[in-house]
Amino acid sequence: MLVEAMKKEILYDDGFIDSRELIDSIYFGGGTPSLLNATELNTLVETIHKKFNVSQEAEITLEANPDDINIRQIKEWMHAGINRISLGVQSFQDAELRWMNRSHDASQSMKSIELLQSAGLENISADLIFGSPLSDETMLKKNVTILLDKQIQHLSCYALTVEEKTALHHQIQKQISPSPDNEMQAKHFLLLHEWLTETGFEHYEISNYAIPGYRSLHNSNYWKGIPYFGFGPSAHGFNGKRTRRWNLSNNALYISQWESNSPSYEEELLTDTQEMNEFIMTSLRTMEGIDMMEFRQRFGPLKASALIKDCGRFIAEHKLTHQNERLFLTVNGMLYADGIAAELFDLS
Repeated sequence: MLVEAMKKEILYDDGFIDSRELIDSIYFGGGTPSLLNATELNTLVETIHKKFNVSQEAEITLEANPDDINIRQIKEWMHAGINRISLGVQSFQDAELRWMNRSHDASQSMKSIELLQSAGLENISADLIFGSPLSDETMLKKNVTILLDKQIQHLSCYALTVEEKTALHHQIQKQISPSPDNEMQAKHFLLLHEWLTETGFEHYEISNYAIPGYRSLHNSNYWKGIPYFGFGPSAHGFNGKRTRRWNLSNNALYISQWESNSPSYEEELLTDTQEMNEFIMTSLRTMEGIDMMEFRQRFGPLKASALIKDCGRFIAEHKLTHQNERLFLTVNGMLYADGIAAELFDLS
């Protein structure tokens, strides 16, 4: 029923974005899309092709967990057009995986990478969690070395965060488990940057590394403010003209609304200030930083001058660099990215 509802949403046209625009990225993510069977995945891909002008070279990514993967599944994904897999490895240390309450173990991660590569998939991204209380520099180095030895093209590296109302959060509150250490996480972040850039990876966004030519096109488009559609429960979309839209998060309600042909979503119209602040936030996360020529063209010379002035103390603290009409974070500055962006926001 969920796939049928998503089909209806994909084919629905209210002019939010011109469906004739060239689509160069399709991303199956959020939840566990790898649990879709072959028929369901094919149906969604075919429906997208029916509605939209999809590039023949489009990047089509599927998020998957190591324990979801077998050779039959991989062949079905590739037959449906999937050409990139984002794999939730997290760690190759079983004790750490158990502590994070992951359903797979290190051997399954190893096996899944080997199966993907043997099937001919040449674009694999792996998620890596760093900074857990069970981790140290040696363990982190082992995780990175395994991924490099496996010749993974893309890495997404995230500091461990503990969400409220989870089992892990409860254990930490009860002092059953230790909590993450911010200083250790900062140290691990800097080590990851050092190790990966030394081996030729581009640190192209705060949490993301890629060998040249393998940046995530989907995420890069988001950071550039390029329009995107979102389909399914909780999915978000942006029309490139200041309007954001998001769906109901409840599966049953989402299905019900499309069964009755009564689409329901919430929308937000960005103000001039919100648009500018979002441009600052997303641009700062990338290695290219804020293009001041584009900023000046979009938001005016007065706002550009004010931004340069506000950046002065961060430049003096070696957290920001101003070079060739671009403002970008230093490696040390990346540790404070959210706070720096907030300080640079226009609050008028």
